[in-house]
Parts: sequence; structure tokens; C-alpha cells
Amino acid sequence: MSATPRQKDLPPGAIDTHAHVFGRDLPMIARRRYTPDCPAPLERYVSLLRDHGLAGGVLVQPSFLGHDNRYLLQCLCRAKGLCKGVVALDPATPSAALQEMAHAGVVGARLNLFGQNLPSFQHEVWRQFLLQARQLDWHIEVHCPIMLLPDIVPPLLDSDCKVVVDHFGRPDYQSGTDLSALDYLCSLAQTERVWVKLSAAYRVWSDQTITESSLVAQHLLQVFSARRLVWGSDWPHTEHEARTGFDRALQLLFDWIPQEEDRFTILADTPRLLFKFQGDSSCPYVPSH
Repeated sequence: MSATPRQKDLPPGAIDTHAHVFGRDLPMIARRRYTPDCPAPLERYVSLLRDHGLAGGVLVQPSFLGHDNRYLLQCLCRAKGLCKGVVALDPATPSAALQEMAHAGVVGARLNLFGQNLPSFQHEVWRQFLLQARQLDWHIEVHCPIMLLPDIVPPLLDSDCKVVVDHFGRPDYQSGTDLSALDYLCSLAQTERVWVKLSAAYRVWSDQTITESSLVAQHLLQVFSARRLVWGSDWPHTEHEARTGFDRALQLLFDWIPQEEDRFTILADTPRLLFKFQGDSSCPYVPSH
């Protein structure tokens, strides 16, 4: 493993594209796969960004909060441009509410389909939702087992939406890495409307096989190019807190992408455009007291 990356090793405007924030005593959905033991406050996340030389982050709605995005939206307001947001929504959400979210800094909607039924994209409510997402220039973030991508991605692309695929596409490499599992995902590169997150390797590989993650990262780089890859810490690493941390997540990116030019593109150029970070790359956040 390489030495811990230093701030000077990061490009100006570097972005963490995947993190979760949540407080104590927030209302959680009854049907949830996980209940957090500790809060993950915005203040702690901002401190991590600053300590590691990152200029911004993307807050992704945690699955256990369902479609109640109020805490995420409050954090976007407090972050004052430092963070963008990806929400989880009922497709029947009114257009006015979507526009308000966009004004608050929301840039995408997430479909977390682990343990969920597949969306009925042929229904009018979904067609209208995807139309509005496209009009807002949002991306649709997809988190599902890799074998479901052929059912999920084509309707999104047919709706002319941008698609971001979470966590290497979520292949199951706990016992070993088989690149053929990525064939469908890699076939999507030709659309130039699909991006892949290099994130949460511990959800894909076991401790025994995680060294193979570099092989997959390099394969995705060759197929998609750095213009279609982004990096995310997946902080606070829910359910895997004992296995990893923010330092480790950033170190892995340096192991995966040793080429500085490509790494700079993945950290800054690509996410700043995709997630709509504009202008100054400094940290404007002022903590509330």
C-alpha cells in the first residue's frame, strides 16, 4: 500500500462524490437493512474534507431514512455550496418540490434497489419523473446488484438521463475477481452517458481479495476513461466502520490510479462537471453554533 496521500498530492477542487450524513433520533423507515450506532454529522464530514485537502463533497441520502430528505437538505443549506446532494424520492414528488431541491443544491436522485422491487419505468409516474430529472439536468444514481443493471439502466438512458453507477457496479467479488462480470457495465461506456463510482471497495471485496480491486479500477479506466469515473469515500462506511476509514478510502484511489493525470481528472475535473460544482474551489462552510 502506498503512503498516506498528502494535501499537495491532490488537485485543486478535488471532490468526494459519495458520503452520508445523519443525526441522532431521525425517523427511520421500518423496512431497513441497517440501523446506525452513531450519528454522522455534517461538521465531522467537513472536518475530514478539510483535513484531507478536498474542496467539496456529495451527500447521498442514506437508505434507512427512506424518502425523507429533510436532514440532507438542511445540511446542504448549512454547507453553503461546499456540498451537493443526491436524494431518494417517490416518483410522484411534485415538480415544485423537485425544483426547490435543485435550488438547494440537489443534483441527482438515487435508486437504491437492494432488497427492493424494480421500478415500473413504463408507468406514467416514472416517465414524468425521469422527464423532470432530465429537465433539471439531474443524474440518476443506481445502486443495485450488478446482474440487475440490464433491467435498470436502459430505461434511464431511453429517457435521456445521465446515469451514475455506484460502487464499481456492485459485483460480488468476495471470493475472487472475474472481469467478465463487468461485461454489461463496460458495454455502457459507449453511450458516454454513464459514469462509475470507484468507491466502497469493502462492499465488493473481502479483506482477502481487496488487493484485486486495482485490477478492476484499471480495467474500468481503460474502458470508460477518467472522464467517466469519479471517486467516493462512502463515509461513514456504514456496517464496515471497523474495516476502513477516510484515510484508507483515499489511499486506495492512489493504489488504483497511480497515473497522476488520470487521478486528477477523476478527483476534480469529472466530478466538478457532473455534480455541478461551480467557480471557486475553496471551502465556504461556516459551522453553526
